[in-house]
Amino acid sequence: MRQRNWRTEGFGRGITLFCAAILILITLSIVYFIASKGLSTFFLNGVSLTEFLTGTTWNPDADPGKFGALPFIMGSFLVTVGAALLAAPLGIGAAIFMVEIQPGWGQKILQPVVELLVGIPSVVYGFVGLSVIVPFLRNNVGGLGFSLLAGILVLTVMILPTVTSLSTDAIRRVPRDLKEASLALGATRWQTIWKIIILRSSLPGLLMAIIMGMARAFGEALAVQMVIGNTPLVPKSLLEPANTLTSAITLNMGNTIAGSAYNNALWSMGLLLLLMTFVFILLIRYVGRKGQM
Repeated sequence: MRQRNWRTEGFGRGITLFCAAILILITLSIVYFIASKGLSTFFLNGVSLTEFLTGTTWNPDADPGKFGALPFIMGSFLVTVGAALLAAPLGIGAAIFMVEIQPGWGQKILQPVVELLVGIPSVVYGFVGLSVIVPFLRNNVGGLGFSLLAGILVLTVMILPTVTSLSTDAIRRVPRDLKEASLALGATRWQTIWKIIILRSSLPGLLMAIIMGMARAFGEALAVQMVIGNTPLVPKSLLEPANTLTSAITLNMGNTIAGSAYNNALWSMGLLLLLMTFVFILLIRYVGRKGQM
């Protein structure tokens, strides 16, 4: 009997080890493939790293080609930060309402609605932005409608369910004793929510929710591509068209020749996205570790 249990345990351990090794191998293969392609721009095609990161002229068809990716980098960061600034207070406020103010109604109605929004494809968000947000901005705010602001608004709606769901989980983990002690000492419900729940107990979880939302926003391509204008210029205002790293890759990768400087430059953009993903992962782990201390 003991020998059979030992064999079963060894077999299970071997299967899990094999699965973990496959996962690590796939991850390392993806990193190696993207890095080898992305670094070819600088080592094989002679493009300067400084020019790529700080140049504002993107003209791969010129002789020699111009590969200034700063407009795409700035577009990605601006649309991500703008969406996070709008989604953070809305998502956290909705989470507080569902957990602390109207928990019964929030759990029965609002939470299913939020979970439903998570499953909507990005192309639907992009189509709604193209049909509603772009004409609204064109007719009431100014500009062409296809703008950085349109991309920010679409991404805000997209990441709002993620921020709301994770914020709700973070607020629900606050010990009930802390809230009852605050109320017993004479604090109002809002003082308890602000000082105890938000600023003290659930702050790491709320920060993690915002970072997760930013991670999704930074890598989004299709929805932003449909409303942002896709112009390789650094936007000077929210009403001007812009472009992002993901949009540039999806629009141009199919029109390039493998191994060319143009193709490798697009892979370099993919490498930047991969590095930013690692940055978000490190931030999430850091915030999570701080929350456990």
